[in-house]
Amino acid sequence: MEIYASQFKFIENLLPIQRGNVTLSNLEVLNAILYVAEHGCK
Repeated sequence: MEIYASQFKFIENLLPIQRGNVTLSNLEVLNAILYVAEHGCK
């Protein structure tokens, strides 16, 4: 399962604002969380 930018647009304002020196976007972090939830962590 992956959330696309067009879908993320609807929930983007519900997530915290990124601060500091961050290299990953909230969308990338959310997709990583969904990946681990679906496939597990080996």
